[in-house]
Amino acid sequence: MDRQQFQVSDEERDVAREESRRRRRKKAITSSSSASMDQVNVEFVLPTAARGGSGPDSLLLEVPGNWTVEQVKAQVWMKAVSLSLCPDFYQRFSPDHCILLYQKKGTVCEIYDKHQVFQTLDCIRYWRALKKDVGRIQLAPRPQQSEESQQYQRYLNYLIGYDVTDVSNVHDDELEFTRRKLLTPRRIELSDRDSKLYSMDPWVTWKPVPEHLLSKVNNGYILVVIHVSTSSQTIKVSIEDTPSQVLGNFFAKTANKRVLLGIPENMSEEDFVLRVCGREEYLYGERALQSFNWIRQSLKSGEEIHLVLETPPDPELDHVQREDWAQVDDCTGVTGTHEQLTIAEKDHERVFTISMWDCNRKFRVKVLGIDIPTLPKLPEFTVFIEASIFHGQQLLAQERTTSKTFNEEVLWNCWLEFNIKIRDLPKGARLNLQVICGKQPQTANSKGAKTKNRLLYYVNLLLIDHRSLLRQGEFILHMWKMPEKSEESSSSINADKLTSATNPDKASSMAIAILLDKYCYPVVLPKSREVGRDCVVGSEEGDAGERGQREMPNHLKKQFEAIVSTDPLHPLSPEDKELLWHFRHECMRDPRAYPKLLGSVRWGKQEDVLATHRLLERSYAWDTSGLDVGLAMQLLDCHYSDAQVRSMAVRKLETLEDDDVLRYLLQLVQAVKFEPYHDSALVRFLLKRALRSKRIGHFLFWFLRSEIAQSMHYQQRYAVLLEAYLRGCGENMLQDFRKQVMILEKVNLRQKLETLQSSGLPESFRVPYDPGLRAGALLIEQCKVMASKKKPLWLQFKRADPTTLSKDPIGIIFKDGDDLRQDMLILQILLIMESIWETESLDLCLLPYGCISTGNKIGMIEIVKDANTIANIQQSVVGSTGAFKDEILHQWLRDKCVSEEKFQLAVEKFLYSCGGYCVATYVLGIGDRHNDNIMITESGNLFHIDFGHILGNYKSFMGISKEWVPFVLTPDFLYVMGTSGKKISPHFQKFQDVCVKAYLALRHHTNLLIILFSMMLMTGMPQLTSKEDIEYIREALTVGRSEDEAQRHLLDQIEICREKGWMVQINWFVHLVLGIKQGVEKRST
Repeated sequence: MDRQQFQVSDEERDVAREESRRRRRKKAITSSSSASMDQVNVEFVLPTAARGGSGPDSLLLEVPGNWTVEQVKAQVWMKAVSLSLCPDFYQRFSPDHCILLYQKKGTVCEIYDKHQVFQTLDCIRYWRALKKDVGRIQLAPRPQQSEESQQYQRYLNYLIGYDVTDVSNVHDDELEFTRRKLLTPRRIELSDRDSKLYSMDPWVTWKPVPEHLLSKVNNGYILVVIHVSTSSQTIKVSIEDTPSQVLGNFFAKTANKRVLLGIPENMSEEDFVLRVCGREEYLYGERALQSFNWIRQSLKSGEEIHLVLETPPDPELDHVQREDWAQVDDCTGVTGTHEQLTIAEKDHERVFTISMWDCNRKFRVKVLGIDIPTLPKLPEFTVFIEASIFHGQQLLAQERTTSKTFNEEVLWNCWLEFNIKIRDLPKGARLNLQVICGKQPQTANSKGAKTKNRLLYYVNLLLIDHRSLLRQGEFILHMWKMPEKSEESSSSINADKLTSATNPDKASSMAIAILLDKYCYPVVLPKSREVGRDCVVGSEEGDAGERGQREMPNHLKKQFEAIVSTDPLHPLSPEDKELLWHFRHECMRDPRAYPKLLGSVRWGKQEDVLATHRLLERSYAWDTSGLDVGLAMQLLDCHYSDAQVRSMAVRKLETLEDDDVLRYLLQLVQAVKFEPYHDSALVRFLLKRALRSKRIGHFLFWFLRSEIAQSMHYQQRYAVLLEAYLRGCGENMLQDFRKQVMILEKVNLRQKLETLQSSGLPESFRVPYDPGLRAGALLIEQCKVMASKKKPLWLQFKRADPTTLSKDPIGIIFKDGDDLRQDMLILQILLIMESIWETESLDLCLLPYGCISTGNKIGMIEIVKDANTIANIQQSVVGSTGAFKDEILHQWLRDKCVSEEKFQLAVEKFLYSCGGYCVATYVLGIGDRHNDNIMITESGNLFHIDFGHILGNYKSFMGISKEWVPFVLTPDFLYVMGTSGKKISPHFQKFQDVCVKAYLALRHHTNLLIILFSMMLMTGMPQLTSKEDIEYIREALTVGRSEDEAQRHLLDQIEICREKGWMVQINWFVHLVLGIKQGVEKRST
C-alpha cells in the first residue's frame, strides 16, 4: 500500500486553516500580553553582602523567557559589575563560580542545566501555580566536597569497582548530569520508605497457593515450631493467619511459661517478630502465612517450619548518609515546545536557541580521517567509513566514503550528506561509524570484482544529547575493535555495538575525527508542539484523526488479527506495516498490537513520531489491561529506542510484585543496555524497587557489579545506577557488601588454602547467591582445589547464624576464569519456567541451584547437598563401563533410601524432575549433555549443571555433532521408571503425561520465552550470534501448530530418545574413557 493515499486530501481546507492559524499567531506575537508572558520577573539574591547592611545584595531583573540559564547567570553577573557591587568578588570570579538555587515546598533545589531555556524551568511553573509575580533565585558559591564526602565517595567507588567520578573518557557531562538527576527519585523513595518493613524485608508473593502445595496442608492448618532461647514450643496455626496472629497464638499458649522461656513480664507480642531459624528472613506484616515464600518452600520440601522469637532489628542500622548536593530541578533537561523555540515570526535579535524542527536542510557529517598507533596485520587492504543513522534497529539513512589504502593515518576530508532532514532526526538517533576493510584490487580490470568486506572498528555518537541539543562541531571518537569470533568478547557484540560510550583505551585504539555542522546558537529538539497549534500539514492528526480513527472494514479485520497474533520474531511485511499504521487508532485498543504498531512507525519522519506520541498519551487500553510481562518486556528490547514507548512499558512493570521483579531482574538489568541515555524510566524503576527491598537491592548490586567488571561498553551507565542505589541502601547493606567484596578479593589472590584462613577473612558474610544465608568461618579441612582445568576452589563455611538447626556447612565453589553470566541466564529462565508450571499446578522439582557472577570471569556456585553426578555413580560400581549398565542408577537410589516408601517417593521425584529437565533442555536447546553435568540427589531429584551450549549450538567431535537425541533420556533413566526395551510401565506413562503438560504450558507463554531469549541474543550469550539461533526456540515450541500436533511432536521426541538412548551411552562411555572428565579431585597441598 502507498502511505500517500492515507494523507489528508482536502488541500483547500488545509490551506485555509493554515492561513487562519498564521494570522492568529502573528496577532498573538505582536500583542502586549504575549510580550509580558515572555518576560519573567526574578529577584536574584547574590552571594555578596550589601554595603553597610546585614543582608545579602539582591537584583531585580526582567528575564526574557527564551534566554538560557547560562545567559541569565551572565546577565546577573554583568549587572552586579555595572552597579559596582563588591567589585573584588565579581571581577575576580566568573559566573561559573556560583550555582542557582530556589526553594520549593521547603526543599532547596538547584537549577543545574546551564543550557536549559529559562521558561521551561520547574521553578517558573511553580511560581505561576502560586500566582507569584516575582520569583526568587539565590546565587551561592559552588560547594566544595568535604574530606568526609571524598572519603565516602572513594568507599562507594571501591564497592562499585569503578571510579564513577572519572570523566576522562566522556565527550559531554551526561555522567555527572545523571548522577545529579537520580538524587530526586532516590530522595522521594527514601522519604516514603517504611523503615521497619525495609529493615526486615519480608519475602512474600501474591500468587495463589498451587494445588500441589495445598494438598500437603491438613485442613488449612500447619505445625510451626517457635524457638525462644534454648526452649521451643510447637503450635498449630492456619495458613490464613498473619504473623501477628501467630504471635498472639504463641503468647496465649505460653502464658504460664513466660519465665521458663525467658520472656520479660513487661514485654508483649507487639515487641517481638518471627524469623526463620538460621536465616535472615522475617515473617512480618499483614500478609497470611501462605504468602511467605519460605513457608511455601518448606511445604514443598516437606521440612518442618522452625521460627525464632526475637526483637525486631533496629531501623537505625539502615541509616543513609545525606549528600552535600542540592536536589536538581525536576524539569532539568526538559526543552520547550516548538512554539517557544521557533524562529518563525520572531525578532531575530531575541533568538537565543533554534528549534530543530525549523532545520529543513539534510543532515551531514564531515569525515576527516582515522588514526591508529599500530596498524593491524592486513596486507594490501583498503578501508572505507560506513556512516549510518539508526533509531533502535531501524536504519534511517546510510552513506559511505570512498576506499583508501589502509595506513596508520587515512584522511578523507569529505562531507557525507544523508537522505534525512535535521528536523526529522528523533531523540535517541545514533550516528554509527564503522571502519570496514576490503582487499586491494590486484589489477585495474578487477575493479568490479566482488571482495568480502570485514568490519574492523565501530563507534556510536548520539546525534541529540541528553539535554535534547543537536550535536555540533568536531569530535574525536576512540573506536571499539570488532572482536574475532574466537575471542570471548564476541559473545556480547550485538549489545556492545549499540553503546554510545567510546573506547577508554585512547593510547592504542583507533580514533576517528568527524565534523558536524556548527551553528551560532544551540539547536534544540522541542518536547512537543502545543495542542491545537500547527499540526503538520498532511498529517491525519491535524484532521482530528478522521482517517486514522475510521472503522476497520471486516475483510481487513481477519488480516489485522492474524498480524497481531504472530509471535515477536515474525517479520512484518511493508503491507502489514501500512495496514497497522493506517488503522493505528484501532491498534491502540488492543495492547497485543502495540509492539507491531510501534515497529511500523517511521521514526525518521517527524510527523509520524509526533502522531505516535499523541497516540501514546491516550493509551487507555494499555493502562487498564492486565499485566502481560512478555508484552512489556518486548517494548524494552533493542528495537524500541523512543523514551515514551519505553516509559509506557515500565509503567506497566510498576505493578509487578517484588517476587516477580526478582524473577525478571537479570533481563531488566540487561535491557538497560538498550536505553539511548543513562537516565531512563527503566533505570529509575530498578533504583526505586531496589531501595524498597533489600533482597532486590542485593541482587541488583551483584548483577550491576558483574557487568561493570566485564562490560567496558556499559561500565559508566551501570556504575551511575549502582552508585545511586548505594547512596540510598543504608549503612547495614553497605557493610554487608563490603564484607562480600572483601571475601572475593581474598579468594581471588590464589593463595594456598592453608593461608586463606589466616588472610583476614571477615567473620561472616551474606552468601551472594542467597542473601538470607550468612556464612561464617572457613572449614579448611573440608576444602579442596578441584581437578578441572580452571582449578576452581571447593570451599566449606560454618553457618554463622547461631539459631541454625542444620549441621551441614555452607558449600560454595569459587570459579575464576569462567564467565558465569550464561549459566545465570539459563538458571533464571528455569526459574521462570518453574513459575509458569506452578500456575498450572505442576511441580517438576527443578533445582535451580545458586549461581552468581561476581566480577570479570569470577563467581560462585552453590554446592547442592547430598548430590552426585551420574558419572560418579556409574564409575563407583564398575568404572567407565558403568555407562552401559542400566540398573546402576536404580540400585544407587534404592541403596540411599532407608525404606520402600522412601524409594517410591524418590522414584516419583525422579520421574517429575527428569520430565521437567527433558522439556526445559529441549526448549532451550541445551547441548553437551553428558554424565558429568547431570546430577541426582539422594532423594531422587535429577538436575542439570553447566550450561555452556544452548539453542542447538552443540559441540561436535571431528566435525560430527555429539548430540544424537533431542534431550537426555537414557536406558538407565528409563530403568528407574520401570521401563526397558519396548516395555511401557505406569511410571513411564506418567512421565510422558508430565512432559506433555509441561510442554503445552510453556507453549502458552511462547511470546515471553521468545522475548527473554531475544534479549539474551543481544546481551552476551557466547552461543547466540544471530536471529537464526533464536529460530530454534520457535521450532522447539512448534509455533504455529495446533495443540494436538504439538503433543504428538513431543511424544515423537521422547520416542527418538528411547530408540537412540544407546548412542548416548556410547557418548558417555567415550567421555569417561578418553579422559574428557578431568579425573579425581585433589586436595591442595
